[in-house]
Amino acid sequence: MKRFTILSLAFLVLLSISAVLQADDPIRVLQIAGDDVSAHNWQEISASTRKALEEDERFQVTLCEDPAILESSALSETYDVIVFLPFVRKLPPLTDAAKENLLEFVSTGGGFYSQHLASASYKDWPEFKELCGRCWVMGTSGHTDRSEFTVNIADIEHPITAGLEDFVILDELYSKLQGDLEITALVTAESLFTNKTEPLVFVRPYGKGRCIHNAMGHDAISLENPGMAELVRRGVEWAATGDVAE
Repeated sequence: MKRFTILSLAFLVLLSISAVLQADDPIRVLQIAGDDVSAHNWQEISASTRKALEEDERFQVTLCEDPAILESSALSETYDVIVFLPFVRKLPPLTDAAKENLLEFVSTGGGFYSQHLASASYKDWPEFKELCGRCWVMGTSGHTDRSEFTVNIADIEHPITAGLEDFVILDELYSKLQGDLEITALVTAESLFTNKTEPLVFVRPYGKGRCIHNAMGHDAISLENPGMAELVRRGVEWAATGDVAE
């Protein structure tokens, strides 16, 4: 009986150590930047997004300024989530290998986070639109001048937004994003451009993976807003793990 009790205690200790190690595992982020329109200082946007993430020491961020890194066949072994920030205009198009690797990464359980104008990239690649859920289309989508507006928490039960409250942000309120795929809107705002409620943060599955699109993030002022920074962290964590730690 004494030997059984000792073995049982040892087993419980090992379980506790394992749980601690798992809790301390970093969230491995590949953040891709490197191009955008002149109205967006992409270096500033990249730095502010990384800053928001690294306010939580669990995030281990690798920055790359060339989407060609997606040609790596070891994405799943190296990263848990891809944070895609650029509106790709001047950079070379993705190779077939890079496209295949990205889709394989997400469909087998990886996370994909897109932000602001990034969804306008690769307009002739249908699967990229599936990752984004809704996309900015030049000449169709739009926004009023950058201004303050209220960010409304539309889903109070989803792990990303549970417990969050509405907040005011200075940003561009993207409107008329295009697409008809099923999405779950977590955050919305009332647009003066369309006089409609527009989804600003929304999620959707892709295979076994998780995709989140955050349409805010015009500049550092937006990204350093405490409410926005929290949405970035929670969104990237959920895309990586499927949950958000309390």
